[in-house]
Amino acid sequence: MADVMSMEEIRETASRLGIDISQVDLDSIRLPPGEDFGIRSDDEDINEEDNLEFDAGFSNIIVVDNLPVVPKEKFDKLEGVVRKIYSQIGGIKEDGLSMPVDPATQKTLGYCFIEYNTPQEAEIAREKTNLYKLDRAHIFAVNVFDDIDKFMKVPDEWAPPETKPYNPGENLQHWLTDEKARDQFVIRAGSDTEVLWNDARHLKPDPVYKRSFWTESFVQWSPLGTYLATVHRQGAAVWGGATSFNRLMRYAHPQVKLIDFSPGERFLVTYSSHEPSNPRDTHRVVLNIFDVRTGKVMRDFKGSADEFAVGGTGGVTGVSWPVFRWGGGKDDKYFARIGKNIISVYETETFTLIDKKSIKVENVMDFNWSPTDPILALFVPELGGGNQPARVSLVQIPSKEELRQKNLFSVSDCKMYWQSNGDYLAVKVDRYTKTKKSTYTGFELFRIKERDIPIEVLELENKNDKIIAFAWEPKGHRFAVVHGDSPRPDISFYSMRSTHNTGRVSKLTTLKGKQANALYWSPTGRFIILAGLKGFNGQLEFYNVDELETMATTEHFMTTDIEWDPTGRYVATSVTSVHEMENGFNIWSFNGKLLYRILKDHFFQFLWRPRPPSFLSPEKEEEIAKNLKRYSKKYEAEDQDVSMLLSEQDREKRKMLKDEWDRWVNEWKKLHEAEKLDRQRMRDGEASDEEEEYEAKEVEVEELLDVLEEVISFDFGQE
Repeated sequence: MADVMSMEEIRETASRLGIDISQVDLDSIRLPPGEDFGIRSDDEDINEEDNLEFDAGFSNIIVVDNLPVVPKEKFDKLEGVVRKIYSQIGGIKEDGLSMPVDPATQKTLGYCFIEYNTPQEAEIAREKTNLYKLDRAHIFAVNVFDDIDKFMKVPDEWAPPETKPYNPGENLQHWLTDEKARDQFVIRAGSDTEVLWNDARHLKPDPVYKRSFWTESFVQWSPLGTYLATVHRQGAAVWGGATSFNRLMRYAHPQVKLIDFSPGERFLVTYSSHEPSNPRDTHRVVLNIFDVRTGKVMRDFKGSADEFAVGGTGGVTGVSWPVFRWGGGKDDKYFARIGKNIISVYETETFTLIDKKSIKVENVMDFNWSPTDPILALFVPELGGGNQPARVSLVQIPSKEELRQKNLFSVSDCKMYWQSNGDYLAVKVDRYTKTKKSTYTGFELFRIKERDIPIEVLELENKNDKIIAFAWEPKGHRFAVVHGDSPRPDISFYSMRSTHNTGRVSKLTTLKGKQANALYWSPTGRFIILAGLKGFNGQLEFYNVDELETMATTEHFMTTDIEWDPTGRYVATSVTSVHEMENGFNIWSFNGKLLYRILKDHFFQFLWRPRPPSFLSPEKEEEIAKNLKRYSKKYEAEDQDVSMLLSEQDREKRKMLKDEWDRWVNEWKKLHEAEKLDRQRMRDGEASDEEEEYEAKEVEVEELLDVLEEVISFDFGQE
């Protein structure tokens, strides 16, 4: 891959060669035929067979049919009516409205062409005015001009599609069979995107695949690790494999900004928003839901940004993201979005609303799916100035039956946290005090899998403590809370089981005065990192919750991101380009030992490749756990071999350094011997180089430096 030069470097090189860069027409420079200097251009895609459809040149023109046929004297009136209707939607180009006339009758032909400034405005005009009723006899039929061109190319006679021979593709799960049981991760630094193995045994990453300008904004793994998605101006693309990373599918969506996979990887949601031509209009939002394998658009949603801005925690241009939240576990059966006073739940067999209508919930503010079951948790704030309490409801899908409801009083805010197995739901409730001048926090804990879904209330010992962070133990029954108002908050651990009662919450311990404001559980539970980000400058404490003891306390200065690998064996901490210095990442063992460190300028992303759930049955996993010593012998032997190899490599390295030192010393000895006569001559014939054989003598040497004669006047009257 050729180095990329900045314009400043090009100017310096030209100046050094005596070339006036201002006289060079850079646009006229052409590479030799077939030469790309190692830089692959995205434009090469146009030479491939699967050309994208959206590069046609008439997508900003619409055809309006079923207009009244009028004589020449009524032409201006009809044109004025049509222009009035369509200029409200977007900016029509100058001379952009054309209404053909029959030369024989001098009457209009009943249709017109309208050219907008952008394809997005043309698409909006088609959506809003198709089947528009001008009067009883004239109902508009509106199409984009590109569609008319496509319809005209349909052959008169049907021909069976060409049958292509089946070519088996690469096994996209092959990377899971790595003999060393390693995990992959992807990084972005500068213009390069790189996939690597985490070779922790050899204390370094092992390169897999590297490509420059692979994406134009970010990359994203699919939830099960099958695909790596890249984002481009023309749309999104997915790539897969263990080492080759071939492109598997493209999804045409111009100016796409965000993407989101369904949990089972069956569908991909893409999002874009477009600046309106009329400042009074809102951003135009387009959402497409693609079938990941076929690339087919299963359903699209279009509207203003205001229509997609309800609920959620953030996004772009006021749109909450993700707009659609997936439910029903890994089967991808349902997805839902929140609207004003409604929650719309769709099923993926037909991509239509369940029962053809949304769930009406007055003033609903937020909702979350259970990670494993088709159950919605809804939050509704207080209504009527407190006369109607806030509530959290659990709703079964598709029956829409309310399973449980809890009324909440004096609520200022509420957040819901599902445990990863869907066994528990924690609702953090901020309540006003009686004076309404301050708030305090408590938790409502739902036991989802138990009969009648019992609810337990948990309040901290100091209920005025501010809750800084909350996190469930994955696949477990414990949770951690960072709380307090001091610069060093406390961290408490709780269990949904007590010693004598599995149905009561109990506190395990409280760690006082920690430099932590974030919690990162291992994906397998048991271990947790108590992290101090931002103001704490990257303090890290590796904690064993089973033993309630600290395994290591360390620091990665200015850490911005922390991520466990999917097996819970290793942790990556990274400093991204939000900081100008120390960009790169560290890889740690689960117990806080630093394994290796990689520095990268302009570092943007670090993402572990997710793993799909294990195919082993719970019984097999339990059997492996019982016989772990027998299974571990093989890996202990391999670790011993690697350790010996590393020791041997270390010995070889030390030997090489010693040999290099000996060569250097011998060369100087030869030089010293060659200069012996010169040294002897300079020492007045003394041959020895040993200092102790010399007798020290003091010699006084007088040297006249200068003589100055000066006449001084002298008066006898002075003493």
